[in-house]
Amino acid sequence: MGSWELAQRWADALDGVVAPTLNRSQIDEMLAALCTGLIDAARGGEDPDIARRAARMLVAANYRDPSAVSRSVPVLCADLVEIAADGPADPALPQIRDRAIALAADFAAGFTAALRGAALAEQEATLSAVLAAAQEAENRRALSEARFEAVFDGALVGIGTVDMSGQVVNCNTTLAHMLGRTPETMPGRTVADILGPNNLNYAFEQLQRMVAGETESFRTETEHLHTDGRVTAIDLSMSAVRGADGGIEFLIGVAVDVTERKQLADRLWHDANHDALTGLPNRPHLFNRLAQAQPPIGVCYLDLDGFKEINDLWGHTIGDRVLQVVADRMRDAVSPADALAARIGGDEFLVLVENCSGEAQLAHLADELLSALTAPLAVNGHMLAVGASIGTAFFEQLPGAVDELVHAADAAMYRNKNDARRDPAR
Repeated sequence: MGSWELAQRWADALDGVVAPTLNRSQIDEMLAALCTGLIDAARGGEDPDIARRAARMLVAANYRDPSAVSRSVPVLCADLVEIAADGPADPALPQIRDRAIALAADFAAGFTAALRGAALAEQEATLSAVLAAAQEAENRRALSEARFEAVFDGALVGIGTVDMSGQVVNCNTTLAHMLGRTPETMPGRTVADILGPNNLNYAFEQLQRMVAGETESFRTETEHLHTDGRVTAIDLSMSAVRGADGGIEFLIGVAVDVTERKQLADRLWHDANHDALTGLPNRPHLFNRLAQAQPPIGVCYLDLDGFKEINDLWGHTIGDRVLQVVADRMRDAVSPADALAARIGGDEFLVLVENCSGEAQLAHLADELLSALTAPLAVNGHMLAVGASIGTAFFEQLPGAVDELVHAADAAMYRNKNDARRDPAR
């Protein structure tokens, strides 16, 4: 098996998502070229942009539905590992699996960025067309007004104009609905009155600066709170339209409802930064937090005792459920305001404490975690017992390499585990 086999599996997974711009043969060839780079990256190759490039190429081929991500991630996390590894006994399998997970996270992030780029490009094209039509209306009013009205009324993006007193001149149906209004109720009213006090935010401040003649244009992403509590995310661009004498005659705005895109981006970010089984933050998210943590720093490194025996005796389904119960108990034992609990792999977990008061706080937290985790677990009708070994490390200042924190706590955990084996009474 190789890149062509992986490409075939990927194409099968994507089948039916959308109507792509390519036929199946072209899709297979495109994916095969990408899979060659992905397999090399999973084996340790140095192409940091391969996953994001793959996402961009899929979006360019019209794979723009969120399900393209949910169908691609299993291919990258499972099929890629199977093909990149030299069988289940390959000693490099754990590293290949970790690289595949990182590639999946990069692919999800790249997919979001590519979607945003495509939406912005379409918005820019629309804004350019509207501005061109509006300018032409001053020179060839009879013909260009008809064109402008066609673009204005039929556009799938919101379009509105504001005079230099801050009053709405007109708007299309799309913009009115985006703001929870009807087109008939908006002309003649001030922008502040239409938006209401809850929405007089940064975008409104920029609009006031344009009305005052201080700026020519701006673009921002803003949220609009509706009276029923709904929140719409809007990508807004506004520009000044000048007359023949060079003076600003009115302001024109183009708005795109990006609520679904923002929700998708939030969901993709969460999926890329959290463990799929337990829902806890994952290793990459933890290391990002470590790099920005506020010292003094404390960490508790936790390893489950007897977990392999549970997997061997009861199977991995029960083992996965045990990990989920352990994660739930860690959430209950750790205050999110003071600490972050994460799963860093297998049956290993880590708790990060920022602004830690010292070893005593870490010792108390370790006792709380042990007490929570060593209580019997009821899993699918079975009463199971799982132990835990915990090591702690305290740093007054953030070390130069953040993995020093993890290594120090890991070493302390293994010392505690070995001491317990030599002295079973402990």
